[in-house]
Amino acid sequence: MTSVYQQAQREGQSVVRAAILDAAKRLLVAEGPASLTVRRISGEVGCSTKVIYTLFGGKDGLSEALWLEGFARFERRLLRVSPEGDALDRLYAGLMAYRDYALSEPDYYRVMFQGAMPGFKPGEAAVEAAKRTFDLLVHGVAHCMEAGVLRGAGGAGAVEIADVLWMAIHGAVSLEISCFFDEDVAARRYRLLCTSVLTPFLAARSATDEATDERDMS
Repeated sequence: MTSVYQQAQREGQSVVRAAILDAAKRLLVAEGPASLTVRRISGEVGCSTKVIYTLFGGKDGLSEALWLEGFARFERRLLRVSPEGDALDRLYAGLMAYRDYALSEPDYYRVMFQGAMPGFKPGEAAVEAAKRTFDLLVHGVAHCMEAGVLRGAGGAGAVEIADVLWMAIHGAVSLEISCFFDEDVAARRYRLLCTSVLTPFLAARSATDEATDERDMS
């Protein structure tokens, strides 16, 4: 019987690497962090421990690679957002893509954002690489502000608005992948949440709304 490693080996080193990371993810979800040993993972994939040491440098390197793989997949999903529509349409599409990624890759999402690997701390370079995904959200907000469809209520800039959006949508998808909401209900709630968070920053608002903002900021 052909092992996962043997099959991946025929297709190239990048496939071997992906196969090892997917095996590590499966073990993490099924058996917990204690299962993430080089020997256990190599047995799951059907390769020698030397292969894992060569590709990742050991358990710490593998853990960081697993974390980064989640962000790489996340970034690819966000970059597939259609360029059609205006700046606000694209921003909404990006927010929907965030939820779509979390639901399609919940195990990686837990590794990335929910501390699935206790004690793991990514290196500085890894953190910088991961921040590229957040930069996509910041750029989406900035484009809306440049287009005049969003404005910074109370002087908020693109980064601050993006922070608020991220805090909100992260909370929503974390509850959903933890099964606190049925999918159809969660989808409606998620759209309502995104609209509610963005509404105070929409450019076309009344003087009464702006006066309320000023009172709230004081």
